[in-house]
Amino acid sequence: MKGDLFSSEHMVQPATAPGMTVENSKCVRYTVNGEMLARQGAMIAYRGGLQFERKGQGVGGMLKRAVTGEGLPLMAVRGQGEAWFAHEAQNCFIVEVEPGDEFTVNGRNVLCFDATLSYRIATVKGSGIAGGGLFNSVFTGQGRLGLVCEGSPLVIPVSPGYPVYVDTDAIVGWSAGLETSLHRSQSIGSMLRGGSGEAVQLLLQGQGFVVVRPSEATPQKAQQH
Repeated sequence: MKGDLFSSEHMVQPATAPGMTVENSKCVRYTVNGEMLARQGAMIAYRGGLQFERKGQGVGGMLKRAVTGEGLPLMAVRGQGEAWFAHEAQNCFIVEVEPGDEFTVNGRNVLCFDATLSYRIATVKGSGIAGGGLFNSVFTGQGRLGLVCEGSPLVIPVSPGYPVYVDTDAIVGWSAGLETSLHRSQSIGSMLRGGSGEAVQLLLQGQGFVVVRPSEATPQKAQQH
């Protein structure tokens, strides 16, 4: 058979390196030799001797979503082979986490990651109950973290004297060392009259960067995730 479908743009080539690589803008390939972790339901194809096992639903097996506080179930992938991961045709990116790094990320943006990475669930400082309990996951250690994002993300530098205000539905993650708090941009009177719909943002201050997606999750969209 011939045609554009069978061009090199779409044809999978032999793996050139172990671990995680970007197959294309919508998909991550993982060459497994041992164990790795991924969000349940994200595997779209695999070959080789791989086994998939659901992680428990306790704290060790859940990533908390920002804003909603819902859990993101994980699965362990073990054995030797190749697996491809994607989520709703969202754009895929890889973050290299090195010793001493600390990257806070929204659970809805996690696709897969190396088993050498450690993560903990943390409440965003300053969010309190008023923010619905902002829960994110903090990744440390050494390894690769695969992320998904609706559209092309913005990486915005944060520096002393130049804080960044981010809509809580649009934030993907941020680097260690940034101080967080909730910022109200409207008066109570304005909020009662309708306002702009952007009454509360997450304020990030210090030295580092914040990653933002060019999309806001509606309540219905958030439930689907």
